[in-house]
Amino acid sequence: MTNNDWKNRLNVVYSTNPDFRYEEEEKGERQTLPAAQQQLKVWIDRKQRAGKQVTLVRGFVGTEDDLKELARSLKSKCGVGGTAKDGEILIQGDFRDRVVDVLVKAGYKAKKAGG
Repeated sequence: MTNNDWKNRLNVVYSTNPDFRYEEEEKGERQTLPAAQQQLKVWIDRKQRAGKQVTLVRGFVGTEDDLKELARSLKSKCGVGGTAKDGEILIQGDFRDRVVDVLVKAGYKAKKAGG
């Protein structure tokens, strides 16, 4: 544990035991589920985006690398930009129908959600 990771220790209670060693819980990398077991929801979102529409894909269970690879393939199939972070894929524009079709053809359980 380094001295500059004070944000990780905000909820640590003081101990008077001189032999006390604080140990952080290691967050293990999540295993990626097979495509047939993934249940993805595809949303259209306009909130806090200056009125512009984006397509959100939520519900992916797996590693960040696999999430970014799926986002890369979706962006190339739609021909637009986007990003993958915080467990969701953001595609610029209203491509909900196309994204659902691409995901279903790839073997994912995907459906439209939201308005």
